[in-house]
Amino acid sequence: MKNTLLILLSFLFSIYFSYGQPILNPNNHDANLNLFKSGTYTMSWFMIQDSTEIQIGDILTEIQKNKDNISIITTVDMNQSPSKWIDSTVVSTNNFKPIYHSSYNQQRDMVLKFDKEITGYYLDKQTNIKTEISETAEQSFFDSNFYPQLIRLLPLNEGYINTISIFDYNPKSKTGVITATIKNTEETTIHFDGELKEVWKVETTDDISNSTAISTYFIDKSTRKLLNQEIDFRGRKMIMRLIK
Repeated sequence: MKNTLLILLSFLFSIYFSYGQPILNPNNHDANLNLFKSGTYTMSWFMIQDSTEIQIGDILTEIQKNKDNISIITTVDMNQSPSKWIDSTVVSTNNFKPIYHSSYNQQRDMVLKFDKEITGYYLDKQTNIKTEISETAEQSFFDSNFYPQLIRLLPLNEGYINTISIFDYNPKSKTGVITATIKNTEETTIHFDGELKEVWKVETTDDISNSTAISTYFIDKSTRKLLNQEIDFRGRKMIMRLIK
C-alpha cells in the first residue's frame, strides 16, 4: 500500500510540474496589484515588409485606477483609416475580475457586461446584423482584452510559464472561456531610447488565434513598463514600440 501511495504521489507531482501551475483567473493569481498604476502611454505600430519597418498607426492607452475599478481605454489611430478604433475595459481593482468591455471600429461594434451572465450585443457593420449576447460561464476568467496588461504584473522569472483563463466573444471563431498561454520567459537586454535596458522577454499565444499567433512582450524589469511587443502571425510580423 505504501509503495502504491508513493507511485501515485510521484505521478501527481510529475503532472503538476509538467503542466505548470493551476490556471490563472481572478480567484487564483499572484499578480502584484501595486504594479498597476494610472497613466497614459503611446506605442507606434509597425509592419515588417522585406526587413523594412512601415508605420501603420499609433496606439494610445489610458489607465485610470481608483479604489473599486480600473478602466483601460485603448485608441488605435490607423494611418489608412478615417476613424479611430476604441476599446474600453473595466475590471475590479481587487482581483481584476471583468466588469465591462466595449469595442468600436469600422467593422463592428461590441458591448459586453459581465455579471452572473455575460450580456450585450455584437453589431456586424458589413452585414448590419445585430446579435444579442447572453452567455454563461462556469469558470472564473479575465477579459481577453485585459490579459496583456496582466502579464507584466506577474512574478516573472527565468523560465516562467503559465496558463490564463480568458473570455472572448467572436461569432466568426471561438466564443466563451478559452486560454492564453505564457510559453516562455527569459531575462535579456534590448536597446531602447538610446539605453541598454534589462527586460523580461515573455512569449505568449492564445486560443483566439488557435495558437497560430505568437506575441512577445519586452517588459522593463525595474518599472514593468511594456517597451516593445512583437507579433508573428503566419509569416507576417508586426512590432509595437513605446514612444512616450
